Amino acid sequence: MVRVLFLGGLGRSGTTLLERLLGELPGVCPLGEVVHLWERDVAGDERCACGAHFSACDFWQAVGEKAFGGWQHVDVWRVLALRHAVERTRHIPRLASVRMSASHRLLVEEYADWYARLYEAAAVVSGAEVLVDSSKHAALAYCLRFAPSIDLRVVHVVRDSRGVAYSWTKKVQRPETDGAEEMTRYSPSRSALLWNAHNMALSVLDRCGVPVMRVRYESLLDSPEQVLSEIAGFSGLPAPGMDFLRGGTAQLGPCHSAAGNPMRFTVGPVPLRRDDAWRTALPGRQRRVVSALTAPLLGMYGYRGAR
Repeated sequence: MVRVLFLGGLGRSGTTLLERLLGELPGVCPLGEVVHLWERDVAGDERCACGAHFSACDFWQAVGEKAFGGWQHVDVWRVLALRHAVERTRHIPRLASVRMSASHRLLVEEYADWYARLYEAAAVVSGAEVLVDSSKHAALAYCLRFAPSIDLRVVHVVRDSRGVAYSWTKKVQRPETDGAEEMTRYSPSRSALLWNAHNMALSVLDRCGVPVMRVRYESLLDSPEQVLSEIAGFSGLPAPGMDFLRGGTAQLGPCHSAAGNPMRFTVGPVPLRRDDAWRTALPGRQRRVVSALTAPLLGMYGYRGAR
């Protein structure tokens, strides 16, 4: 079986940073947001985190050859059609149900198999014990549990909803498109509703038999060595060395993250400090709206006293 550490949560919660830090641990290979690989990379030939376009990246070409006999044999439109049919947030109740119809289960299993084949090939090419997929989508995590060859373990990454809401309002260029496109933006109320949906879905995933570990973004930044050690143990890895962490800074090397936040292109020293700009930059009215909409889960995750 191939061991996959799936980072789940709503975007702008620190999953890319966590993926990059995990990628520095021995025996770990970060793959990026694999959910977007089919359209953006296989079809769109966007740039890998190594800087090369997907079609020119030796790592991903080796993975494609091992998994499918070459990416030209991947029916991208079939994968995307399956995604639309089974991997949507509104489908989670059906994915979690023991009464799923046989026809729908076949679609879910076919969709999960595309990922299983990719993961298995990536494990062989990289030689890693653990692969990290930072796709985040809760519905994808529910789908992946239907692939018998995947040893799925989920790290549920949570960040204060007000910080997430503020981050979604900012303009961020997508380097892989040479600045021609911006990342999606949401209003604070929209991001609050998405924050609720994604986090609630991940909070109950363990009821389906999937091991889930919850990590707060704030805890990661406050105690990176401790959190990374706990995740390594959860992943079945021996206690790792942390030589890349020194004095509140992480030294990041190159990787082959296929899609995700622009931080995946960063190489070199990265300061490990919280981004709490939302406390002053998010207008008071918007902050109160987000707080009200997300209050139950904020309290459950220990953010009740935040202002």
